[in-house]
Amino acid sequence: MSGRLGRLDALRGLAALVVVFDHSSHTFMPEVRGELMPQFNTSRYGIMVFFLVSGYIIPASLERRGCVRAFWIGRAFRIYPLWAVVVAVLLVIDFLGLAEVRGFDGQSVAAVAAAHAVMLQEVLGTPNLLLVLWTLSYEMCFYLLVVALFTVRQHQRSAAVAVVFAVLAAVSVTAGAGLPVSALSGAVGSGPLIACASIGMGVALCCASAGSPGLRVFGGVLGGALALVLVVFNGTVPLWEGLVILAVMFLGTAVHRAEHGLITWRCAACTAVLVVGGAVGSAYRYGDGHHFTRRGWIVAFLLAVLTFAAASASRHRRIPAPLTGLGTISYSVYLVHPVLLAAIDGTVGRRRQDSLVHEVAFFAVLLPLCVLTHRYVEAPAQAWGRRLAHHPGDQVSKSTVSSSDTGKDWQVRT
Repeated sequence: MSGRLGRLDALRGLAALVVVFDHSSHTFMPEVRGELMPQFNTSRYGIMVFFLVSGYIIPASLERRGCVRAFWIGRAFRIYPLWAVVVAVLLVIDFLGLAEVRGFDGQSVAAVAAAHAVMLQEVLGTPNLLLVLWTLSYEMCFYLLVVALFTVRQHQRSAAVAVVFAVLAAVSVTAGAGLPVSALSGAVGSGPLIACASIGMGVALCCASAGSPGLRVFGGVLGGALALVLVVFNGTVPLWEGLVILAVMFLGTAVHRAEHGLITWRCAACTAVLVVGGAVGSAYRYGDGHHFTRRGWIVAFLLAVLTFAAASASRHRRIPAPLTGLGTISYSVYLVHPVLLAAIDGTVGRRRQDSLVHEVAFFAVLLPLCVLTHRYVEAPAQAWGRRLAHHPGDQVSKSTVSSSDTGKDWQVRT
């Protein structure tokens, strides 16, 4: 496969494997994990690579289509079908007593379901049914921000946006502007917040996908404002890290624009330096957090950025088929492995000593299973999404997209 597309798949595949190791090591290699995590946070490494790849792909996908409606259809059929299957399987094995669903912290089933349905549960103060789902909430916030910038024709300013988020992250730590976890949920209640956010997101998506230019702008701005408010005032990770996550995704967009000649490489490099500086400086000032050590987070973040940079430098080389194949099933790997681990923990239980054999055996079972879920769940759903999105009414005038976007190679795998 060509390097331009293949290296993105390879990055996603690598990130998925690292995240799986991070979670499976709880069960199969607890001693190694205990020694490794303070020095190198494998989970943060994997998700930062994922976020960089998303930042590279998602805005290009929207701009290539030139239609918000088609973009949302594509995203929905890319994410939700497997998500729904995985959640359903988790609920079934919980019912059978083979695993245990996380508690709802006193929230109603309807509230939890609504928060998960809009995929904003992490920034709505609702416990994730699966731990890995928290990253999808930040992905959804990024989608809303990307659509907002597109509808107001500011989508080319991704480098500046990345720098702004990185600076805000550094300022939030330096000024001691930390907010309580789920501050809005505590102030107005989780139920009302979930209801308002769900309705607001529905209105934003409908308006942004409408034919009227005025409605499109209103919907885009409403969705972007909703994402910013939830990340800043109701995030469950430290404020600085939530802002760094957004900065990292827009950094991925800036790299994409540099590769396609829309901005200079000097601009992209300066953006990277400022984002890395803001992120590392924020983590250093914040110190050791509840879920990670300062050293482990910083090392993981720097290695993630270097990994992405190395992949960008090798974009013209062919990537081996096994690596691209792993990237193709990476979403399945990411969502399926926690369910398999939950079933193992609920039946066999966790080991007290390291076992490399069991760790390898887990991967040997997981990967073929993910090939099946990709083939029979992901691939058909994506095909349906492409058919629905391909509608004559979805085409927009060239004025919707900046003239500098036209005539460029926007063919990226979404």
